Amino acid sequence: MFYVFLFSSLLGYVIEFLWTFFKKGVLINHSAVVIGPFNFAYGICAVVFTILLYRFKDDSPIKVFLLSFIGGSILEYIMSWGMELVIGFPAWDYSEKFLNINGRIALMYSIFWGFLGLGWIKYAYPWIQKLIDKINKKVGQIVMICLLVFLMFDILLTISAVERAKAWEKGVPPKNKYEEVLDKTFNRDYLKNMFNNNWSSE
Repeated sequence: MFYVFLFSSLLGYVIEFLWTFFKKGVLINHSAVVIGPFNFAYGICAVVFTILLYRFKDDSPIKVFLLSFIGGSILEYIMSWGMELVIGFPAWDYSEKFLNINGRIALMYSIFWGFLGLGWIKYAYPWIQKLIDKINKKVGQIVMICLLVFLMFDILLTISAVERAKAWEKGVPPKNKYEEVLDKTFNRDYLKNMFNNNWSSE
């Protein structure tokens, strides 16, 4: 499941990057963390879809689509709400979209989750599972631990960068070299692009 999460986080980043580039003609960093191309929303959904849909993988496409539609919508709402609790704002806002709920989910993206779940459990996951099965178990565990430690560091660094950027907007000067580095690297402009211009200092 860890490798499913990691692969899907990378794939989700690419999907979002290409989507906004072809739709808006702009380059947006859709990563959930400041280092590396990891869109955790897709990683989390892939794990949930795998657990939720695996038993239905041989059922009709319509049934799988509906389960993905409902499950993806619920999960996206929870992730938006959770993100707002942790960093103060969600990275997306669907308030202007047709049939949205509190700007957290919208019909168009729920349909997208339906097709994504269908494609995932019918085609993508079986292929990824075969690749994962080829990894040496001991090597795979060592790599997993190293990547897990890195991701935890990345998450903590991201939270730290967000808090520092909020302080910078309020005119609070850096207290040490670490905060000076954050001001020069993972600053407000970097985070604004990363969170699809939904940055808020509230």
